[in-house]
Amino acid sequence: MRRLFAVLLSGFLIFGFAPLAKADVAGLTPCSESTRFQARANNAQTPQAKARFEMYSQAVCGADGLPHLIVDGRWSHAGDFMIPGIAFLYIAGCIGWAGRTYLQAVAGKGANMKEIQIDLPTALKATIASATWPLAAFTEYGTKKLVEVDSKVTVSPR
Repeated sequence: MRRLFAVLLSGFLIFGFAPLAKADVAGLTPCSESTRFQARANNAQTPQAKARFEMYSQAVCGADGLPHLIVDGRWSHAGDFMIPGIAFLYIAGCIGWAGRTYLQAVAGKGANMKEIQIDLPTALKATIASATWPLAAFTEYGTKKLVEVDSKVTVSPR
C-alpha cells in the first residue's frame, strides 16, 4: 500500500496533476497592468511626469498603485537595491579610507592643527588613492597591518 501511494504521488508530481504554485513577490503586479497606477499616469500633465510614469511602468506595483522595490536577491531585480547598495558601500568605503589615510599621513607633531586646517595636497593624494580601498584593505589585512592585537586594545572596566 505504501509503495502504491509513493508511485501515485510520484506520478502526480511528474505529470503535473498538482496545481502550479504561482507566487511572485508579495502579490505585486507589473505597473503597466495596475489600474491604480494607470489612473495616476493618466493624471500626469507635465512631460517630465509622463516620462517618469513611462519609466516606472516597467516596475512592479502594489495594490496602492505605487512602485515597490524588490530586495529578495533575484538577479532580475538587481537594479532595485543590490547595485545601488554596493555603490553606496563602495563610496562610503572610499570616504572612510581617504580619512584614515589622511589621518595616518598627518600623524605626529602638529597633527591637531592639520585636522583643523586641512593639508590640501595630502588630502587630495589620500582621496585619489582611496579609489582602490578594497584591494588596499585586503592587502593590509593579509599583512596584519589593518587589525591590532587584542592585548593592545584598551577596554574600559565594567
